Order: sequence, then C-alpha cells, then structure tokens
Amino acid sequence: MSYSMYLALTLATAGDPDSGDAAEPTPELPDILEPVLGRLHELVERLRREPVSPLVAAQFEKDLQQATRELGRVVTQWAYNHLEPAAAAAPREVSWEGSSFRRLTKKTPQEVSTLFGTITLRRLGYRAAPSAGEPVLFPLCRALGVVHGATPALRERVAHYHAESGATQQHTLERLRREHGVSWGVKRLRQVLTFVAAAMEEHRVEAQAEQVLRWLEQAQASRGRHRPVLSVGRDGITLGLQIQGCSIYEVATAGTLTVYDRRGRRLGTVYLAWTPEPGQATMSGQLTGLLREVLRRWDGPLPRLAYVTDAGDNETTYYQKVLRRLRHPRTGQRLEWFRVVDYYHASERLGTMAEALFGVGRRSWAWARKMQKLLLQPGGVGRVLHSAAALRSRVPLKGKRRTAFQKAYKYLQKRRQHLRYADYRRLGVPIGSGVTEAACKTVYTQRLKLSGMRWKKAGAQTILTLRVILLSGVWAQVYERTLEACCDVQVRTPEQQERRTRKNTA
Repeated sequence: MSYSMYLALTLATAGDPDSGDAAEPTPELPDILEPVLGRLHELVERLRREPVSPLVAAQFEKDLQQATRELGRVVTQWAYNHLEPAAAAAPREVSWEGSSFRRLTKKTPQEVSTLFGTITLRRLGYRAAPSAGEPVLFPLCRALGVVHGATPALRERVAHYHAESGATQQHTLERLRREHGVSWGVKRLRQVLTFVAAAMEEHRVEAQAEQVLRWLEQAQASRGRHRPVLSVGRDGITLGLQIQGCSIYEVATAGTLTVYDRRGRRLGTVYLAWTPEPGQATMSGQLTGLLREVLRRWDGPLPRLAYVTDAGDNETTYYQKVLRRLRHPRTGQRLEWFRVVDYYHASERLGTMAEALFGVGRRSWAWARKMQKLLLQPGGVGRVLHSAAALRSRVPLKGKRRTAFQKAYKYLQKRRQHLRYADYRRLGVPIGSGVTEAACKTVYTQRLKLSGMRWKKAGAQTILTLRVILLSGVWAQVYERTLEACCDVQVRTPEQQERRTRKNTA
C-alpha cells in the first residue's frame, strides 16, 4: 500500500464497526470549549461590575487577548487530533519511497507549536524495518506541514519576526513567548529559520520577477515623456564575520532591480544580498538570473536598461564581462545598456581636486560646487577636466596633494564616457546609485550590523535570504508557493469521506 493512499484509507475506516477496532474516546468540541467560554464570560462580567478606568480597561484587553488565544489553542488541538482515526482502524502497513513501514500499536503524542500556543498532537506512526534505517513516519504531521515541531503558520511568523529591522535571537524568542505563548531555545529557532529560508529561496526569483513585471506594466501605462527604465545596481558593504574563533571584516554585496515610470519616478525595487565571497560570483549569478527571467517574461516594449553603480572593481567587472555581453533571452539580440557611474562618487573626486588645488576653505568649496553644476551640463565632464588641468598648470603641487589630484583627475578622465549626466537626464535615466546605497543600509546595517554583532556566513545568509524577500514586498507570495510545493500528502477529512461514501451509495 502506498503512502499517498494512507489518509484516504484510514479515514474511510475511521469509526467503522466492521474494522474490528473502536475509535479512541475523546471529548466533544462543546465540552472542550465550555471552560474557555466561561472564562470569557467571566472577564466581561467582571469588567461590568468594576468602576471603569484606564487601568481596568487595559487589564481587561490583556486578559481577553490571553483568553481568546487559549480558545484558539484548544480548538486547534481538538481539530488536528480529529483528522486521524484510531490506530487500530488504520492500515497495518504502508510503503513510502521504496521502504515498507508497519503501523505502531498506538498513537504517539508530540508537543507542537502553533500561533495560539503549544498543543499536544496525538499522531499515528509507522516504523520501517530496522535494517532500513528510516525514521518513524507520521503521515498526519506531513499532511499538516509540521516541521521541527512547528506548524506552517507559526514558522512563517517566526521567520518574519526575525527578518525585521533590529531583530535579534533574544528579541524573537521573547516575542514568541509574549505573543504566542511558545517557549523555544536558540537551537530550535535556528533550525526553523534555516528550513524556512531554504524553502523560500526556491521560489524567490519567480516572485520577484512577477513583482518587477507588475511595475513594468504600471510604468508602461504611466504618462510622461520618457521610456520606462529598468535599472540594475550593486554595491559592497563590510560585514563582521566570526571565522574559526577570529573576528574579521569582509565585503558582502547587495543587488537591486528598480523600475522607473515615464516621469522618472521610482515605482519599486527588489533586492538581492549575499555574504562575502571572492569575486562575488553568486551575486552576479543571482542578479543576472533575475534580470533574464524578467526579460524573458516581459512581452511589452523593451524599457531602457541602465546600470548605475560606483566604479568599484567588482561593479565594473560585472558590467564588462556580463551585462555588456548579455543578449535578450527570447530574441537573442544584444541588449543596449546605459552605464552610469554614480554622480555622488564623481562629485567626491571634484572635492578631492579642489582641496589639492586650493586647500581646505571657501575657495575650494566654491570651485567644487561650480564644477558639480558644470558636470550636469552637456559636455560637462570635458569642461571640468579642462578647468582642473588649467588650474593644475598654474598651481605647483607636491607630495600627497599631487598624488590625490592625479588620482581624482584620472578617475574622471578614465570614465568620462559613463559621466554623460546631461544625456542621461534628458532620457530619464537615473544618475545616482542612491537606491543601491540605501539597500546596503536597509538590508545589512539595520539588521546584521547592530552593536556587537558577528556572524558565521551560513547564519548571515539565512537572515539575508529572508530579509530580501521581505523588503522586496513578495513575502506572502513566496511563502504561499512554499507551502503549495511541499504538499505531498492529500488529506481527506472525515466530512469529505462521509460525503464521498454517501455519493457512492447513491
């Protein structure tokens, strides 16, 4: 007998007098609810008897919340425990993934954490032959999605809590105790988070792509004089790591995919993040994969494609070796990119040259401000370089000032083809990487760089996976798909089985 047929057969024989086994006696639902409902009635009556005050009202709501949570807990426990028949009414043997499992003599209790607190779930187990080395099979737990002793609804809440800004392990555990009446330890919390992050990661790309496609549709329907823009960005940020007992700092990465409408307004951004890695190959692969998925599924007019970053080595290499060579996944045509070096980083070089030429002071500040405005005009970078070279020919520079000037000057000179800000603004292409800079702050700093935090790469990546899904606005969609994908057992409830029996009899 296959495991996929298990629940249908057990429910078909539940309570059947011909099966030779009687169902285990359990209290009826009204009997379970009576004391809890009595508690609710008592709270209301006590409120009506006492003088009304803010203190009384606050205590009433706290007690009522606790009582309603207990109501949900007992209902959940009763309902889940009535999805299986008595052990004697179930098939004696089932097969699952090539192994044979024999029914245990009685149901096994398990403490299961739910949104309403901890319940005792009595579930029927099947044990494999000793030589098989398989753990005991509990079909009801698989059907309900119970993993690490937690229901899917509670796992989703735990992961969401831990992905929020400012969360810590102790903060999440305390929130579980306070809001759900569930007491966990750090080990169990980490097990649940690792499981949820791995499961959600499998559906992240599809959900993020659909989110970007919705924004592209909105951008296409918007009014304005520009074509919609799909902007790619990436940046690095230092992250404290704990490796073999030593604290070190390495560069992690954040990636963004942003949609702008015809007026240049940002409609939304989806985020990517990866822990420190030599060459940042994983980030490059994820960013490229998400971009290709969006382009493959977008059947409207192609938006302008922009790559807006600073001029770091990894950022530049990704453009030269990947984006510039990228072809449309459906048509095979080479994609046209607007490579933009962030205006703020270019402006910093103007300040460096100004201080080298004039020293720190008003004159230095005035020249830098004038060049910043000039840089935004047509042919601005050439005029800035000309002005700086002319001043350099009249001002003798030595030592560190000379080195700083030459480094800043060469930065602009080498990248002048990516500093055409007037052209970019005329076409509605963003000139600043503020979205990606902000991503480093929201994804990393507000969660992984709190006081005293040091991370192992695996633990940090678990949090980053959850956090980018949350910040991208696709949490609900991703988790729903996660639950749909793991439903390998179809439960036929007693009511469904009864209706089917009546239909077959008729």
